Formats: sequence, structure tokens, C-alpha cells
Amino acid sequence: MAKESFDKEIQFLRMLVLTSGAYNRQQFADRLGISVHTFDKTIRRLKDIAETVQQPAAEEQNKAIADMLRTSYYETADPLLLFLFRSKSLKESESYRLSLLISSLQEQALTPLELLDLCCEGMPEELALPDEKTIRSDLKYLEQAGVIRRLPGGRPNKYTAHNDFVNVLSDEELSDLYAFVDVMANTQVPSVQGYLLRDSLKKAMKRRQLPDGASDLFLYKYHYHSRILDEAHLYTIMRAIESRRKLSFHYFTPKSNQSYHSKNTNPMFVKPSEGRLTEILPLKVAYDHQYGRWYLLGYSSGRSQVAIFRMEGITQLEESGLVTEEEYAAKLAALERNTSFSWLVDLGRPVTVKVRFFNPEGAKRNFIKDRVQLQGQWGVITEEDGASFLFEITVNGTQEIKPWLRSFGSSCEVLEPVSLRREFIKEWKELAAYYEPVRKNIQLPDDGTA
Repeated sequence: MAKESFDKEIQFLRMLVLTSGAYNRQQFADRLGISVHTFDKTIRRLKDIAETVQQPAAEEQNKAIADMLRTSYYETADPLLLFLFRSKSLKESESYRLSLLISSLQEQALTPLELLDLCCEGMPEELALPDEKTIRSDLKYLEQAGVIRRLPGGRPNKYTAHNDFVNVLSDEELSDLYAFVDVMANTQVPSVQGYLLRDSLKKAMKRRQLPDGASDLFLYKYHYHSRILDEAHLYTIMRAIESRRKLSFHYFTPKSNQSYHSKNTNPMFVKPSEGRLTEILPLKVAYDHQYGRWYLLGYSSGRSQVAIFRMEGITQLEESGLVTEEEYAAKLAALERNTSFSWLVDLGRPVTVKVRFFNPEGAKRNFIKDRVQLQGQWGVITEEDGASFLFEITVNGTQEIKPWLRSFGSSCEVLEPVSLRREFIKEWKELAAYYEPVRKNIQLPDDGTA
């Protein structure tokens, strides 16, 4: 993904989406831990990237950011959250150059020298012109990425866009593929690649002037699509796990008033940061589909114990020292022991939860039991009758299992532990209080409607 860090831009975009732009410039800068001047520079940088990626006409350039902020409720693949990935975190000259190469190869096959001439003609005057070595390096990178392919034959080599997969599909097959990718990208674990494939297929359909039928068939919204930004860290983390390397980063807890810390090189302008410098040996990555959160699990060097971090709080992520295969295996075994009863990543004290689930009345299928058996992990059904069944599971603490139990509503009654039962009773009493009439003399009809 990144040839340079985009932490600041990622944190800015996340705040913009989650707050709907409710902060002013000073509040944004304070939350990011930067100056208003740096905030303004970040805005300009985002605008430049948007214009480079989208290549708008001159009269439409000022609308680029505004169009990205204008979201459709059901358009989960929000371009605002994706265009940093689409830009590949490249320098401005690289962004222009690769865009020119890809667009030039869409219609015809060209040699490196022909592409060099096209790039020199199309590059803006203020940017440095490439040489033949640079163009060949770019072509090798694009070929490895699967964006272009080299045609068979002798020298000089010719390249063309790798669009065969879409081009060989009939109109009906292309529409069916888009509908499938649209559903999967919006209902499974968020993935940059899934959304980019969805957008590419949509463009292919527009070129053929095909209607976007999937938008009429499937309407839904994934509420945590801002978490897609956390994928920027995934590739660094997975590479570190594979190579048995430690990671160092600045971490901001969810309760922190800041989400980023500027890298000040002048000691006169160094500001205090709420983030803490952390070094861990990464062991696993977990995703909470219920809340749309990524977690990094590893062994903390400073605290000499298993540690868990919310990925949206990680900034300035870098690889550090190597560890031996024996040390890695020992730390992974310790993590497995500590999380063997974790509903997700909780490291609390193991406790047995007993729940009574009530079967749906008059339903052809017992969808309550089906869901419990599908999602209940290692829990077991211990007793069963025609009206209900008992479910038992041992988990590390009760905090993470609560949202799952709560989602069953009146079809679920928590029996043990007593402390968890009391928590649910308190919550439902608070909910009931919200729906009490403000005026005591209001007479409600028999059907319960106001």
C-alpha cells in the first residue's frame, strides 16, 4: 500500500465521516494534535490526491472534494474512504505517470518507448519528466500488480491493459458478476480490494451502457465502513507476522482526546501527545463484525504480557527487531492460552454464561435455534423443550458476548451469572423509561399505538 505514511490523512477522513463534518478547523486540529496551518495543508493535500486520482476536467476540479462528500445512503463503497488506497500513496509525479500509462494502454498495445513519448507529452509542466528506465520500472510494477500484461513475441516488448477477465464476459454475465460482488463487498468483512473490484465492474458496465440493476435489487448499508481505513495497517502487520518481526507505533486509546501526533522536527514546537510509544511482537489480527473493529493481538515487550490494540488508534507503524522462531512460537502459545475462551479478544476471568432462548411461535423454522447454533461458537445446548432451550458457554468476561445476547431481544433470558442478569435488567428498565409518556394523563389506545 504505502510508500509513505498516510496516518494523518486516514485519521482526518475517519473523523470527517464519523462526525459528519461537525467540527470546525480548530477542533479538528486539536483532535488530530496538529496546528491549524498543518490542518489546512492536509486539506490541500487531500484535494490534490482527489484531483490526481479522478482526473476531472478543469472546470470541475473545484468540485472534486465536494462530490466525494456527497454520499448516497446505500452507496457503502464511499470514495472518500477509498481514494487514498486508489492513489497508492504515491508521489504526485508517480500518480500522474501511472495514470497516463494505464489510460494509454486501455485501447492499444504500446512499447516502453512509445509510452515514454506519451508520458512526456502528457505530464504537467511543473513535474519532472521520466526517463526510459523509470518507465520500464513502472511497467514492471504494473505487470506484477496484474493491471497490465506483456504481449507474447520478440523485442521490442509491447504491453496492454489486463482487461481480458471483464472483456470476455457477456452483458448478462457482467451484470450478474457485479450484483454478486456488490452483495459480498457490502455484507462480508470490509475489504479494499472488494470495493475497488466493485467500482471497476461498475465502470465496465457504464462503458457498455448497461443499467446498474444491482442497486434496484439490493438495498443495504454497512454502518462501519469507515473501518476500511484500518486496512492500511494490515499489510505491514501481516508482513511482520510472517517475517517474525516486532512492530513499534504510537497508540491512542479510544478514550483519548487525540487520534494523531504530529512529527515535529523543531524542538521549540514539540507538543505533548496523548499517544504512547509501544513495541510488540504481532501474533494475530482479529475483526469484530458486530462493531466493525480491527484488533491487533501481540506480546508487549514493555509489559511482558499479551496485549490487545484497537487498530484505529495505531499511528506511525514501523517494523523493528527480529525474534527467533522459538520465541515466536512460545509467545503465540501464550496468546492461545489466554484467548482460548475469548468471545473475541477479551482477556478477562473465565465465566460460565447460561441463557434461556425462547422458540418463535408459529414459525415454520426455529430461526432462533439456527442462529444460536451458527453463531454460538463453542457453546452447547444443554436442555430443550417445545417452548425454549438452555444454552451454556464459558467465556473470558461477559463484555463481548453482551451485544450478541442483547440482539435477541425478548427471545433471550440471561440466567447466570447473576451479575450479568442484573446488568440486563438495568438496561431494559432504562429502555422502558425512555418510552414512558411525558404527561401522566395521556391515555394510550388498547393496541399500544400513540
